[in-house]
Amino acid sequence: QVQLVESGGGLVQPGESLRLSCAVSGRKFSVNAMGWYRQAPGKQRDLVALITSDTRTHYSDSVQGRFTISRDNAKRTMYLQMNSLKPEDTAVYYCNIDAVGGDRYWGQGTLVTVSS
Repeated sequence: QVQLVESGGGLVQPGESLRLSCAVSGRKFSVNAMGWYRQAPGKQRDLVALITSDTRTHYSDSVQGRFTISRDNAKRTMYLQMNSLKPEDTAVYYCNIDAVGGDRYWGQGTLVTVSS
């Protein structure tokens, strides 16, 4: 079994920062890519940031320059540093793993609310 657990969400004011974490546990496996997605109320789940096995990164246009994705393989943890948060960043954030072989794993989500 593989488990992904997100943490770090919360309520912040516009312009503030948060760091999300995604801790991976269970059997070990090879990874194609790891990513953060988000889903706002009434909207589809969209990709926010992606990091590949060779540490290439990709960001959605809406977060480029404000968010940074990283991973610590020794700790089996992925991070999303979110700076200059905006109200439109409010959503449930999910971490995802695309494993070699086709399996995909999701966390349960962590709520980020940006409001004054």
